[in-house]
Amino acid sequence: MSTSHVAITGLGLATPAGLGVDSSWEGLLAGVSPASTDPNLEGLPVDISCRIPGFDATQMLGRKAARRLDPFVQYASWTARQAVTDAGLDPETWDGPRVGVVIGCGLGGTLTWETQHQRMLEQGPERVSAMLIPMLIPNMVAGQVAMDMGCTGPNLVTATACASGATAIGTARDLLRSGACDVVLAGGTEAGLTPLSITGFAQMGALSTRLDEPEIASRPFDVDRDGFVAAEACGIVVLERDEDARARGAHRRAMVAGYGASADGHHITAPDPEGGGAERAIRAALADAGVGPDDVDHVNAHGTSTPLNDVSEARTLQRVCGGEFSVTSTKGVTGHSLGAAGAIEAAFSALTIQHGLVPPTANLESQDPEIGLDVVSKAPREQRVEVAMSNSFGFGGQNAVLVLTAP
Repeated sequence: MSTSHVAITGLGLATPAGLGVDSSWEGLLAGVSPASTDPNLEGLPVDISCRIPGFDATQMLGRKAARRLDPFVQYASWTARQAVTDAGLDPETWDGPRVGVVIGCGLGGTLTWETQHQRMLEQGPERVSAMLIPMLIPNMVAGQVAMDMGCTGPNLVTATACASGATAIGTARDLLRSGACDVVLAGGTEAGLTPLSITGFAQMGALSTRLDEPEIASRPFDVDRDGFVAAEACGIVVLERDEDARARGAHRRAMVAGYGASADGHHITAPDPEGGGAERAIRAALADAGVGPDDVDHVNAHGTSTPLNDVSEARTLQRVCGGEFSVTSTKGVTGHSLGAAGAIEAAFSALTIQHGLVPPTANLESQDPEIGLDVVSKAPREQRVEVAMSNSFGFGGQNAVLVLTAP
């Protein structure tokens, strides 16, 4: 395998912080969560969420796509187009068999599943849409992006729960380094804000119950955190080998220099309290990037705002990297977008490197004394970041860590 670094040459974002890269970045820097009471979750034990603002599938993708694609695919279709445009690439002229697609997704088409099940119960099986299966299966997101843009190279969806988006970017990086592709569209998407899904998370005790103040419910690393706020989002990056990006004069936002993955082998939902699996993924990513723990300038933490995760991650970071780095959890603003989280946070890490600004962790009023990290809060921090790490950990103990460096 080649040791060539891989460049991020295009970004596309649709997040609760904003629709598009610039809007998402501005919303993130403002440090204010858009979480609110969600009318689609009315009557449930937890009825707050973070939704993407202003997404109109009919206007943005056309009537046919709005009718035939589940939202998790709609988001990816639009976001992938933005990323390819940002990269300065033209699907009409690229070599399709050399273009791959790897997209992470944790849940798939939950809205389609739930609405069609309800239709079957109320109106009978003959009223169930013939498009049920193509609309809900997770692999359809990569398939649809390929059909939309003529990407006929390797095509797959990664499912490592809340690490899915980061796993996708790491897998895409390996496809480029192996020579299997020249361009890969990679990222994560999730549209799981549906009654049954949210009820499932609520029954587990994973969600914040600060229902009267949803805008301050997601509070990573705060002593009063009580769970995450569920979100939807999509992030797509265009990846190319650095030498190829340089040759065509592409704008390189950041480099995907390292990727590490591991399993806790501990519990179906709870993180390993000792952080052993996370540590292995972090050390593997750093070694893959050829940098040491002391070289890390900034960490975009998994930071879900749950009592167990935040402490476990903090202890692991302190043990592995010491304390001379800034930390943020962008989930304070965006909420937790599950399978999309690792992708949007990798994109945010690239923007941090590009702009020299660390976004604040929203709603951090009183840092948990067990979390001895330099967590940025209140306002963005100007900082030259040469090496950034983005952590993603999922149910089942699946861990994915990306190391990004300045180009």
